[in-house]
Amino acid sequence: MSRLTLYSYYRSSAAYRVRIVLNLKGLEYNAIPVDLLTIGENDGEYRDVNPQGFVPTLKDIQRLFHQSLAISEYLEETYPEIPILPSVARDRAQVRVLSQMVACDIHPLNNLRVQDYLREKLRASEEVVREWYHHWIREGFEAIEALLERSIATGEFCHGDSPTLADACLVPQVYNARRYQCDVSAYPTILRIEQNCLALPAFRDAAPENQPDAA
Repeated sequence: MSRLTLYSYYRSSAAYRVRIVLNLKGLEYNAIPVDLLTIGENDGEYRDVNPQGFVPTLKDIQRLFHQSLAISEYLEETYPEIPILPSVARDRAQVRVLSQMVACDIHPLNNLRVQDYLREKLRASEEVVREWYHHWIREGFEAIEALLERSIATGEFCHGDSPTLADACLVPQVYNARRYQCDVSAYPTILRIEQNCLALPAFRDAAPENQPDAA
């Protein structure tokens, strides 16, 4: 039995990132689905695992780790044989920049709890919620596209010709953008990199529709 357990939800882009990282590193893990749509009904049980009630949570033997970027960095340091960060410091910084633009700037503004707050507390219509989502996707993707276009390090993937943490963050965000009917045609570099990623089993196997809890 694997020493790694991942608490995940098939549609969570944060969990999707970690699934990609685990797959890229060739690490076996046990998946435990957590239904984020009903987490409020089971607060006591999962909040004993993660006080925030978020996914993913990674369990390595008896230690629990939260937050997708922290989990990914932990996996990189603990299982370095197949790296997801470059060996040179300035290149690692660039990969972290792209990763954080997704995980820290785009995703927090568009996740499920923010959308629920807009609907339930601020009485926002579905049209307003959709425009909110699309606005932050546009802002984020425009900046990422510009950085990728300008960087001499951009290759088949976000950085060079091997997938990194930046790709593991970007692909789930593009997936979510399409799910919410965002027009992503204005970002050809992002789309080219996404297609290169999806040609790899590590990305395809991590996709929401391929998870055991997919509806």
